[in-house]
Amino acid sequence: MVCVSTILMVWGVSASTQVIGAAAPAPTKPAKLDKRASGTCTFSGSNGAALASKSKTTCATIVLSALAVPSGITLDLTGLNTGTHVVFQGTTTFGYEEWTGPLISISGTSITVVQTSGAVLNGGGAQWWDGQGDNGKVKPKFFSAHNMVSSNINGLQILSPPHQVFSIDSVNGLTLSGITIDGRAGDTQGGKNTDGFDIGSSSGVIITGATVYNQDDCVAVNSGTNITFDQGYCSGGHGLSIGSVGDRSDNVVNGVTFSNSHVVNSQNGVRVKTVSGATGSVNAVTYKSIALSGITDYGITVRQDYNDPGTATSGVPITKLILNGITGTVDSGATNIYVHCGSTSSCSGWTWSEVSVTGGKTSTSCPNIPTSGGAKC
Repeated sequence: MVCVSTILMVWGVSASTQVIGAAAPAPTKPAKLDKRASGTCTFSGSNGAALASKSKTTCATIVLSALAVPSGITLDLTGLNTGTHVVFQGTTTFGYEEWTGPLISISGTSITVVQTSGAVLNGGGAQWWDGQGDNGKVKPKFFSAHNMVSSNINGLQILSPPHQVFSIDSVNGLTLSGITIDGRAGDTQGGKNTDGFDIGSSSGVIITGATVYNQDDCVAVNSGTNITFDQGYCSGGHGLSIGSVGDRSDNVVNGVTFSNSHVVNSQNGVRVKTVSGATGSVNAVTYKSIALSGITDYGITVRQDYNDPGTATSGVPITKLILNGITGTVDSGATNIYVHCGSTSSCSGWTWSEVSVTGGKTSTSCPNIPTSGGAKC
C-alpha cells in the first residue's frame, strides 16, 4: 500500500489528498473552529470498505476504487460531513452471505454520489436468486439512502441486485438522475422482489432519467410528499406504483407525479394499491404522458383491496387522482383498466383525460369508480 500526501492551500486552509492503505504521518490537528474534512481519500480492494467507513469524516471526497466488499458487511457511509463527494470507480463487488443488508448505506447533507465512466456496482444477484424473493434465502437490500438532505445521486450503474435496490426513507431533498438498474438476468435466473425505488416518509424526492429492468415495482411510493418520477423507462417489473399504502408507521401520500415515462413488458402500467382494513390517505397523485406496451396483467389498476382481493375498504381514501395522456397496449389476456374502491366516498375528485389503453379485456365491473371526472373502465 502507498500513501501520498499533497498539501494544497485553499483560502489559507491546509488540505490534503491521500490514498488510504498504509500508515500515514500523524495528521495535524485542525483549528477548533474548522470542523471541515479536507482532501481526497481513495479506498480500494477487500479492506477498502472498512477503511472508508472508519475514515469517512476525514475526507472531503471519498473515491471508492474497485472495492470488494466482504460478505455480510455494509459499505457504511452514513453520517458524512456536509458537502462530501463520493465517487465510485471500476467494478464494486459484494461477498455472498444470507443477510438483510444493506450492501451500501449513505446519509448526510449536501452529499453528492457519482461514478466515473464505466464503473459498475455489481450486486451478484444470481448467488441469492431462488425465485422466492422475500421468502427462501435471506437476501440483502442494495442501497440505503436514508436521512439524506439536499443531496444528489447521479449516474450510478447497478447490475444484478439481489433484492430491493434503492430504499429511500426520511429524506428531505434528494435528486437521483441517470440511474440504471439492470436486473435482466433475473428474468431467467429467479430474480424476484427486486424493486427499483422504494420511497417512504420523504419529501422533495426527484428521480429523473432512470432505466430499470427488474422483477417488481419500478417505483413504489409508500408514503411521502412532493415526489417526482420523470423520463423513466421501466421494463419487466410491476409498473409505476403508489403503495401499498396502509399498515405502516407512515401511511400518507400527498403530491406525487409520474411523467414522460415508458412502462414495457411489465405486469402493470399505472398502479395504485391500498391495504384493505388499514387507514391513511392518498392525495394529489398525477400520472401524465405514460406510454405502455407489453403489459401482462393490468394497464391501469386502482385498488383498495391490495392484501385481500375482493374486500375493498375505505380507510385509505384516494383523492384527486389525475391521469392524463396514459396510452398504449396490453396483452390480449390482460385487462385494460380495473378499479375497485371501497365506497363512492373513498375514491373522489378524480380527473382522467386522454386515457387510451387497448388490446386486452374490458372490465365488466369497476366497483365504486367515480362517476364524474372522466374515469372509466
